[in-house]
Amino acid sequence: MTEKLLQALRQSKPFTSLEQEVHVNILVTAEALQRPFAEFLRAHDLSPTQYNILRILRGAGRRGLSCTEVGQRLITRVPDITRLLDRLEARDLICRERDTEDRRVIHVHITEEGLRVLGPLDEPIHELHRRQLEHMGPARLRQLSRLLDLAREGGN
Repeated sequence: MTEKLLQALRQSKPFTSLEQEVHVNILVTAEALQRPFAEFLRAHDLSPTQYNILRILRGAGRRGLSCTEVGQRLITRVPDITRLLDRLEARDLICRERDTEDRRVIHVHITEEGLRVLGPLDEPIHELHRRQLEHMGPARLRQLSRLLDLAREGGN
């Protein structure tokens, strides 16, 4: 469906510039890659953002992170990180505690339950990404990653 959409757009020549065509291509590609990922996570009662938070906290280790640090590391910015953390805490996937030195700061940690939920998802998600992109081969994937890094630099 995604490829057909891009072909139809190219044939009708709606783009005013090559930059616009590339921008739309990136958006369509991101959606095509994200949709199966989100569907997989939905089957495990997680959103992509919740999954991202759990991975961030697993990577932070025992020290955890402040709520602000979690928000800064998210792939997709969310307006209300507190509500997202509330939902994860209600499921006992994370815990929060006030900093003893600065009571304004709240630290977030992944719980054992969060690790138990997250662990079994690693391999199926790795397999999903592999199926989606392995046809490009390592050299092209590295090149694509560098090009995407370069594209983000242009917007700053």
